[in-house]
Amino acid sequence: MRDNAAFKVLTTDEKDALERDGRFAGSNDDRRDGYIHLSTADQLTATVDKHFAGATDLWVAEVDLDAVGEAVRWEASRGGEDFPHLYRDLPLDAVVAYSPLERDEAGTVRLPVTG
Repeated sequence: MRDNAAFKVLTTDEKDALERDGRFAGSNDDRRDGYIHLSTADQLTATVDKHFAGATDLWVAEVDLDAVGEAVRWEASRGGEDFPHLYRDLPLDAVVAYSPLERDEAGTVRLPVTG
């Protein structure tokens, strides 16, 4: 994991669109809110538990925040905690790793590993 990284949970269809189009314009929730919701490594498991409970066939993408620059804003969200929000499409070249969503023995979401 990079020092300046955040994570996006994607459905398989969203991951496929990112690969095909070279960018991701956001989920329905992202488009409604006007930005792409990202999470830090420490926030990721709680995000999955709250917003993707029961969902299957999910992917986790690691986003290099340096690659998207000033389009990222850190804003208070769940419980007043600052989350990274991306105010532009997510370009494929800012995604440094992605993998199917898996959990370890403790239930923590595993981070994707670059290749």
